[in-house]
Amino acid sequence: MCTAISFRTKDAYFGRNLDLEGSFGEGVCIAPRNLAFEFRKEGTLSRHFALIGTAIVRGNTPLWFDAVNEKGLGMAGLNFPKNARYFPPKEGKKNVAPFELISFVLSKCSTVKEARALLSEVNVVSIPFDETLPLTPLHWMIADGEECLVAEPTEAGLLLYDDPAFVLTNNPPFPEQLTRLRDYLSLTVDEPKSRFSERLPLEPYSRGMGAIGLPGDWSSASRFVKAAFLRANIVAGEGEEGGVCAFFHMLEAVAMPRGLVRLKPEVYEETVYSVCCNTRTGRYYYTTYGERSLHAVSLENEDMEGGKPVFYAFAHTLGVREDNARS
Repeated sequence: MCTAISFRTKDAYFGRNLDLEGSFGEGVCIAPRNLAFEFRKEGTLSRHFALIGTAIVRGNTPLWFDAVNEKGLGMAGLNFPKNARYFPPKEGKKNVAPFELISFVLSKCSTVKEARALLSEVNVVSIPFDETLPLTPLHWMIADGEECLVAEPTEAGLLLYDDPAFVLTNNPPFPEQLTRLRDYLSLTVDEPKSRFSERLPLEPYSRGMGAIGLPGDWSSASRFVKAAFLRANIVAGEGEEGGVCAFFHMLEAVAMPRGLVRLKPEVYEETVYSVCCNTRTGRYYYTTYGERSLHAVSLENEDMEGGKPVFYAFAHTLGVREDNARS
C-alpha cells in the first residue's frame, strides 16, 4: 500500500511512501532526454523530457514507481488491488501497458491539463513487462503543483478524476475516498468549542483536541483522511528546506513501522522508502526504512542529453552522527 502527496509552498513538491513487505532493489533513476522509450504498442520515443524518480531498471528500461519530469509534472503509481482492470489493445486508442504509463505521460506532458488530454485517449493494456514481473494492479496520481489528477483503470475504462485533496492512497476507488472526507467535517487545528450540551459546560483539557477522531490506523482509507488533513493544514518553513521538512513530516505521519501490519507469519508491510521532489529544481530526496538520514539526487547535476539511464541504489544502512564521539 502507499500514500502520495502533492504540496505547494513557493515551490511545488511531489512525493510518496511506498509500503510493501520488501524491497525490489529500487533506487533513484534518471532518464535523460535521449534515452529511447520503447513502448510495446506505441512505437519508440527517441527524445523526450528528462525524468527523475524511483525505479528498478531492466536493460535500458526504467520501471518507475514514481517520477517527476524536468517541466515539474509528477506521477506516482499506487496499488489498486481488486479494482484495477486492464484490457486488450483497442483500435483508435493509445495502447499503453501499466509499466509504461509513467514514461508515456511524463515524456510528453508539461502540465496536468496536458496529461488529462493524453490520458483521455489511453487504453491501459494487459501486457506484463515479462514473465518475472507480472501485472500489478495500479492507479496513478499526477500533479503539477496547481492541479492534481487521479487515473483509475476500471471495468468502465480509464477514469479520470480531479483531486482537490492532492493526496492518494489505495482502496476504495477515489470517489469513495473523497466522499468519506465529509465524515470528518468537525476536525479542526484550533481549540474546539463544546457543542455537547448547553446544560453541561465542557472545556478542553489538552492542546490538540480539535483533531480527536482523526484516523490513526494504517488502512488506505484512514491514511487518505489523515494525509488530506495534514496536507491541508501543515505550515512549512521558509525555502526548500522548510518545504522538504514539512513534506517528510507528512509522510512520516502515515508511514508503516514494521510489525504493525502482518500479512502472514513473520511477514509485515512496512514503509520501504519515502521520497520528495522539488519539482522546480528537480532535487529528489529520499529516506528508506533502515536509513533515516536524508539523501538527495539532483536532476540538473546529470547530463540530461545522455542516452542511458543513470541509477543510484538506495542506501539502507542507518547513518548516525556521533556528536560526542571519542577520538
